[in-house]
Amino acid sequence: MSELRQRMLDAMVQRGFAQRTQETYIQAIVRMVKHYRRDPATYSAQEVQAYLLHLVKERHLSYSTMNQAACAAQFLFQVVLGHPREHFQIVFAKAPAKQPELLAREEIARLFAACASPSKRTLLQTIYATGMRVGEACTLKISDIDSHRDRMCARVQNGKGGKDRYTVLSPTLLELLRNHVRRERPHTWLFTDKQGSHPMYIEMAQRAYRAACAYAGITKSGGVHTLRHCFATHLLEAGVDLYTIQKLLGHNHITTTARYLHLTSPQFRPPKGADPLDLLAGLPRL
Repeated sequence: MSELRQRMLDAMVQRGFAQRTQETYIQAIVRMVKHYRRDPATYSAQEVQAYLLHLVKERHLSYSTMNQAACAAQFLFQVVLGHPREHFQIVFAKAPAKQPELLAREEIARLFAACASPSKRTLLQTIYATGMRVGEACTLKISDIDSHRDRMCARVQNGKGGKDRYTVLSPTLLELLRNHVRRERPHTWLFTDKQGSHPMYIEMAQRAYRAACAYAGITKSGGVHTLRHCFATHLLEAGVDLYTIQKLLGHNHITTTARYLHLTSPQFRPPKGADPLDLLAGLPRL
């Protein structure tokens, strides 16, 4: 499907899809091709629906995963191949809205302490302290860090939806990043692969998070994205307003950010004199 793959990639690039979205869509179509073992241009709408049902009933994948495959199929068949929507319908599931399991501040401190690699530990601390998505943190450049006193921010380039934004850079994180640069000597990317020539792969960050959780005895569900959830919730608990958090997270709609209101703990009281935007400084000492 090399020609069709290129057509699909070109269509996504033309529409400004993020690199991660492009990879996810292509992988979803490749898995469907491996299932049917023939050119996807010959599939019927019934075969696509049967495959999506197969993901849930036989492979026992989540409805969210099925909907992700459905999005990729919808783009391929309706946008790239030009099938009319009324003749090539793709049904999406109503995925149950689950609340993420948040880590307590003491668990986050244990998680960082349990991360064996200093470079990966700094990456995890950056995600928690800035609220970046894992892909955004992995592709962070040295030039994206503005340490001037009247700026103090980190720039996110080509985030979700191809949008740039700025997020908070706390004094504690800035010092950790300076130590990281002195230790690792990166050239362009702050966090790199083992060879130092490419940005750190998302899979490496996920493995580092899960390994640190296992070593720290943390059994709560969720991956490295949990740290972004903790960022938003802990800022709310510290008194930061919802609109500011929306901008830091890069949400288009404030209703998306408002779901974190349900996760805040009414028992938490921030220490007096603490900087509400410096989450790393507020973690307990082990």
